Amino acid sequence: MASGTSEYLLELNHISKSFPGVKALDDVNLKLQPGSVHALCGENGAGKSTLIKIINGIYKLDEGEIIYRGERIIPQSPKSMLEMGIATIHQELSPVLDMTVAENIFLGREPVDKLGNVDYKKMWGDADQLLKDFGLKYSPKALLGGMTVSDIALIEIVKAISRDASVVIMDEPTSSITESEVHILFENVKKLQAKGVGIIYISHKMDEIFQICDEVTILRDGQWVHNCMASDIDKDGIITKMVGREITDQFPKEEVPIGEVVMELKNCSGRKFQNINFKIRAGEIVGFAGLVGAGRSELFRAVFGLDTLREGEVFLEGKKSNFKNAEAAIDAGVLMASEDRKMEGVVLCRPIRENITLSSLKNVCNGAGFLNLKAEKEAIQDMIQKLTIKLASPESPVASLSGGNQQKVVLAKWLLRSPKVLILDEPTRGIDVGAKYEIYKLMCELARQGVAIIMISSEMPEIFGMSDRVAVMSQGKLTGELSREEATQEMVMEYAVRGFEE
Repeated sequence: MASGTSEYLLELNHISKSFPGVKALDDVNLKLQPGSVHALCGENGAGKSTLIKIINGIYKLDEGEIIYRGERIIPQSPKSMLEMGIATIHQELSPVLDMTVAENIFLGREPVDKLGNVDYKKMWGDADQLLKDFGLKYSPKALLGGMTVSDIALIEIVKAISRDASVVIMDEPTSSITESEVHILFENVKKLQAKGVGIIYISHKMDEIFQICDEVTILRDGQWVHNCMASDIDKDGIITKMVGREITDQFPKEEVPIGEVVMELKNCSGRKFQNINFKIRAGEIVGFAGLVGAGRSELFRAVFGLDTLREGEVFLEGKKSNFKNAEAAIDAGVLMASEDRKMEGVVLCRPIRENITLSSLKNVCNGAGFLNLKAEKEAIQDMIQKLTIKLASPESPVASLSGGNQQKVVLAKWLLRSPKVLILDEPTRGIDVGAKYEIYKLMCELARQGVAIIMISSEMPEIFGMSDRVAVMSQGKLTGELSREEATQEMVMEYAVRGFEE
């Protein structure tokens, strides 16, 4: 191991990595200074995750070198890198739900007493202090299984930051937390900077990059394309370099003829929503806005048959259609892409091919019930081409795909079922601007075909940019509906907070 001195905490020099059929990284460079927040930007599939996995020792690099604190290192495993001082907050959470907050924070490094037993009193006390330092009010003895995704995300962030690391890698750390929690995170990032900690920050939210980052490195198709100070580039400049072309309008919304009512909800009530009345027409895109916990996802999970609709009626094309389960909804042409695509949208360990045709096996089987490989191949190739899914092979597991391409697999699966109503719950969460644009274009195409689209989103620009009409929920109630022309951020927020003052 060569040693020396360097002005950088971490240097990635000429990093290359290949997998069968694809070169994931080709001559990538990044240099991280102490006390700096360095944005790593790129489309899904640009190589960001591969680079992070090389730093963590999950993948072995093919070419190049990694210099940490002036010494050349060869990462062996995530544990060894943690011990060395490089901690990672992964976009995909990996909590142990049956354990407490404190046990999750100190997992693998529990304090022990003289006899070698876990010192729970010290662990609870240390965890309580860490939570207070972070500005959080969770009990260290609370089980993670009873917490929301947002709560769990913050605990994972505390866990990584608590390791006194010199380098912290944050991969989409705000994708599952609220705006107020983002403020807490950023305050703690500033504290880390003051201590000289270097941070690699991955986010598709451009406003965050300019709010928190000092420097920007951009990857495209596995290659380094640009590096500069954040103050020397703007949002459009980053997007253009990420996608290799100029995107003049992030939201390619089209005006299409709005048809007859396709689905109607009458006095619907269930878990976390009450007395909802709502209609959507053919070709219409209705954006559902509201604060976290407003009941939007719960409403449409019940409509789709995943949860119980306790009261009320659902009408599809004028016919009462209270779906007892998701299978009945799918057969009727009501389809839902869940916000948790990894748990409810795809089977990560199975091939892309199987995932795309999973809900349409009847359509690719012969009369005897056996799989028609030719029909399946044609259907898959059509979807891959139509949605521009980037993959090495249809036989590759879905887990090998980037987040944006996984989301496209979910959409491909449903498009094969020719939807009448398509419910998209946070359809672009954790997806880069290029992939978002492609999904928006697909939504427009489906609307042109007469599909009624319900889009649940926490991103206001997305709501305003893609909706023909905006519906707003607050505390389980539908508090307002606005036309595209009427919808403003002030109006939406006014409806989103209704009931909180009561």
